[in-house]
Amino acid sequence: MPLVRTWQLIAVSAVAGLALSAATVAAAGPWDSGQRKAERDRAASWGRTGGADHGTGPAAALPKTAPSAPGVLAGVRPAGAGSGDGSGDASGNQAGAVDRGALAAALRPLLADPALGTAHGACVIDTATGKVLFEDGARDAMTPASTVKIATAAASLAALGPDHRIRTTVTPGAGPGRIVLVGGGDPSLTAKKKAPAGSGGSLVALAADTAQALKAAGTTSVTLGYDDSLYTGPVLHPIGANPNLAPVTALTADEGRTDASFSGPVKRSTDPSRDTARAFAALLGERGVKVTGEPARAKAATGAVPLAATLSPPLAGLVERMLTYSDNDIAEALARQTALASGAPASFDGVGRAVGARLAALGVDTAGSRFADGSGLNRADKVSAGLLTALLAKAADPQRPELRPVLTGLPVAGFTGTLRARNSGTSPAAGLLRAKTGTLTGVNTLAGTVVDSTGRLLAFAFLTADTPDAGPAEKGLDKLAAAVATVS
Repeated sequence: MPLVRTWQLIAVSAVAGLALSAATVAAAGPWDSGQRKAERDRAASWGRTGGADHGTGPAAALPKTAPSAPGVLAGVRPAGAGSGDGSGDASGNQAGAVDRGALAAALRPLLADPALGTAHGACVIDTATGKVLFEDGARDAMTPASTVKIATAAASLAALGPDHRIRTTVTPGAGPGRIVLVGGGDPSLTAKKKAPAGSGGSLVALAADTAQALKAAGTTSVTLGYDDSLYTGPVLHPIGANPNLAPVTALTADEGRTDASFSGPVKRSTDPSRDTARAFAALLGERGVKVTGEPARAKAATGAVPLAATLSPPLAGLVERMLTYSDNDIAEALARQTALASGAPASFDGVGRAVGARLAALGVDTAGSRFADGSGLNRADKVSAGLLTALLAKAADPQRPELRPVLTGLPVAGFTGTLRARNSGTSPAAGLLRAKTGTLTGVNTLAGTVVDSTGRLLAFAFLTADTPDAGPAEKGLDKLAAAVATVS
């Protein structure tokens, strides 16, 4: 036991040291922080082809050790890798298997806490072996709240790949002096001169490039149309107008926010497409191109060659931001991108079919699941704790490096995003736990990964229903996650 405590103290201290150095990578922005780039590079090195920054030769087979500190955790190895000498388990760890009895003895009393409501689903698995270490109602489909974003992330990465970028373009219109701003569904698109959330699609850059192209052709006055027809169906989420989500359109700048914020609930525009077009018109005017009249909806000509384009960050960055900050606008955009890539309508109905199909194609059991949206705001969403842990294990699989942002995007307990104030300080899970939170009235959930005392990467999911109070419920979930971290 003293050895375990010493190990955890070292690990937490190392994480704290990384947190202190965060300022040195802050310039990279939360879309693609230096920490996350390093994590993706290290994860990619497990794959058979290696990562882009590691080359392909024998000398590049292993990731480089960070110069600031020695390693404190045993490497998470592919299933079946073994230790090479016949000792250890299938994951390559020298320690014996997790004591399932001890884990159950620790978790069952915590699950019985009245603060966790009248129903629950729980599952813990070893990501290296896929073995179930604990389950209780693990196959029961329940309302997941925002933990459904894990499913949204996995489906979008499987459909499009981590390097996919979403384009916003300007094309010639139907006649001289006409142009059309065409939305591609980029949730990072911003009209601000300095992007509030790091790199992403920029209306400012798009206006500059468009103005340059127009002036080169001798045009200094245009009529502006805007095309947001890529998405279909209702733009309002079934819950109606809500400060947690803008109307879902293919052309929205700054998530339709009416202030300078870049995360959290705030009043949203009632017509993001129109407001985005108006902002673009003003930016053109500042660059010497006059826009006559009000921007109006128009259809871009099929196959028209763009005058200019701006790109979102890679999908990996969008996924990471969505998970870290529980960003509903990004979630709904990624769900629609998944539908489009699957040949389904980019609507709430299309999302339901496409996300489920993509997850089933990954080989996970989706029985009983329903995906009514991408964000988890809809109580009609249904997933099981078993499905969430299976997806987390897929993301940890060395054979599925394209899914790795599902793990690197999860908030770190006590340090980042929605877990900044949870399992923090002296908690044994601080810095070792990464998880997606979920909260609706009467619903509290937590799903993610934790490094246990032997260095093993475990995936867990805890779903609850009919919780009387969110505060005590969250504390109960945090105790469960901490128990997974400390019991081996």
